[in-house]
Amino acid sequence: MTTHTEARPYPFGEPVRLDPPPLVAKLQREEPISRVLLPFGGEAWLVTRYADVRAVLSDARFSRAATVGRLDVPRVRETPALPNIPTSMDPPELTRLRKLTMTAFTSRRVQELRPRAERIVEELLDAMEAAGSPADLVDALALPLPVTVICEMLGVPPQDQHRFRDFSDAIMSTTAVSDTDRLNAYAAVAGYLTEQIAVRRAEPADDLLGALVAARDDEDRLSEDELITLGITLLVAGHETTANQIANFTYVLLTESGEWDRLRADPGLVPTAIEELLRYVQVGNGGAFPRIATEDIELSGTLIRAGESVFVDLQAANRDETVFENPDTLDLSRHHNSHLTFGHGFHHCVGAHLARLELDVTLSALLRRYPELRLAIPAAEIEWKTGMLLRGPKALPVAW
Repeated sequence: MTTHTEARPYPFGEPVRLDPPPLVAKLQREEPISRVLLPFGGEAWLVTRYADVRAVLSDARFSRAATVGRLDVPRVRETPALPNIPTSMDPPELTRLRKLTMTAFTSRRVQELRPRAERIVEELLDAMEAAGSPADLVDALALPLPVTVICEMLGVPPQDQHRFRDFSDAIMSTTAVSDTDRLNAYAAVAGYLTEQIAVRRAEPADDLLGALVAARDDEDRLSEDELITLGITLLVAGHETTANQIANFTYVLLTESGEWDRLRADPGLVPTAIEELLRYVQVGNGGAFPRIATEDIELSGTLIRAGESVFVDLQAANRDETVFENPDTLDLSRHHNSHLTFGHGFHHCVGAHLARLELDVTLSALLRRYPELRLAIPAAEIEWKTGMLLRGPKALPVAW
């Protein structure tokens, strides 16, 4: 039984484009449960194999709630985990919150959004085309689509939607902004949502925020703090990841030889291609959500003691060669694709259906309208975000 290995600084340096850190593949093969040293709070365990990652995510003995407010918990940001946020909860509190949330965030609501999402994409592409080639796909499409969709779902009026871009960038920062600026951004969004919740209590509305205010399970309902933190989670997570992935997926398709042409020739392949891109693309920088073992647990021959911290690497798990054939190869027709990009178990992403919808609508429209789409600058000249929890290009100049 393994009890200790040498701790390595983690995350493993600034990301290089969308490339997985080379050390991760080596660890997965040779040291799948390894010791890492975080910027704050000390050492933790890093789990990289698919089966072990799934085990951690589905085992209530690995607690997120135990990390709240603790300065001694290893982490990538100076401020410890905040309370009342879904990502900082455990069952049964998390189960209760998700049950109340899902009464409003149903698959039916998401599918009803498809016509509106398609119109938004067409309007954005009309404006991009009118401005002329080349264009920045991040500013013209990748950012405004998901922020518009999630704001409309929640009932944020158009004149207020622009403010959430800067706020959410700050909230998702690790070192790009100061912790003070990040917390101020969080407070600003919380203040805005407090006002909107009060409006919906006085005048019920047929939008997602109104539905969350009204959501009940017998006599149970969401508290004020839960409504605010859930609203922030939906606003930020509801557009940041998808915005980055729209740009990332387009970049990959335009730089991997022949892949854009393949999808253009067979647009029916788009849904399968999206699942493969979700598996293949390295969007996270690691270290976002530590968990605390609440008792001694043996994981694949390694003893994790009660009180020790554990991180899982979802994207390393998505490249596990024992689960995915030729995992480092992009295969747009891969059919057996049980990737973990949206998580697993208690914290599986409630917005997964919405993300898939937005990615499908966007890629389908780009392939139809711009079959000759290409990068407007050499790939090596694209600037990538740094100091953030998520990877993505600062701008993606494209031409047609």
